[in-house]
Amino acid sequence: MGEPSEVIVRIGGVLDVTGEVIVMWIILAAAALLSVLVTRNLRERPGKLQNAVETGVEYLDNFFSGIIGRPLARKYFFFLGSLFIFIICANYSGLIPGVGLTKYFRAPTSSLSVTLGLGLCTFVFLQIAGLRVGVKHYFRRFISPIAFMLPLMVLDEFIKPASLALRLFGNVFGEETVTHNLYDLLPIGVPVIMMGLSLLFCAIQAVVFTMLTSIYLEEAVETE
Repeated sequence: MGEPSEVIVRIGGVLDVTGEVIVMWIILAAAALLSVLVTRNLRERPGKLQNAVETGVEYLDNFFSGIIGRPLARKYFFFLGSLFIFIICANYSGLIPGVGLTKYFRAPTSSLSVTLGLGLCTFVFLQIAGLRVGVKHYFRRFISPIAFMLPLMVLDEFIKPASLALRLFGNVFGEETVTHNLYDLLPIGVPVIMMGLSLLFCAIQAVVFTMLTSIYLEEAVETE
C-alpha cells in the first residue's frame, strides 16, 4: 500500500498500466455495464435494481441541490454525479481483500497521478462552465472586486484543483498506509476496526471532493 506504483505493462510506449489503472478500468467498466442494465428496460414500476439506482441518483440530486440549488445541480449533475460515484468506488476498492497487497490491484485514489487527473478534469470543467455563461463574465470575475487582485485570482484558480487532488491522495494514501502498518504490528483485531472506520472515511472523502467542486462551480457560473 505504501509502495510506489509499479508499471505492469506499457501500451504503445506511452501508456503505463499500473495496478491503479487496472482497478480504475474495472470500476469504469462496471459503472458502464450497470448503466446499460438499468436503462435498457426502464419501467414505471421499477424492479429492485432500477429502484436502488434511482434511490442513489435521487440522494445525489438532493445532496448537490442543497449546495448549489436544484437548477444548477440538474444542469451539471452528469459531471458531479459521475465524479462522486467514481471517487467513492475508487476509495472503497481499497477495502477489498487483496487490493493494495499486490501490484496488479491498487486503489486508484491512493495514486497521486489519478487524483491529479481528477483535479485536472475538474479544472477544465470549471473553466468550460464559466465560459459558457459568457466570455465577459468569465474574465470579469478575475478582476472583481479590484483589478489588482488579478494575479491572486488566477493563482487561486489553479490552486483549487491542486488542493482537491492533494487532499484526496493524502487522506486515502495515509489511511491505507496506517491500516497496512497496523496489520503488520497487530494482525488480529485492530486492522478490522480501522477498516470499519475506513467505510465512513472513504465516503467522507468523496463527499468533500464533490462538495468543494460544487462550491467552485457555483462561483464560476454565478452572475450579478
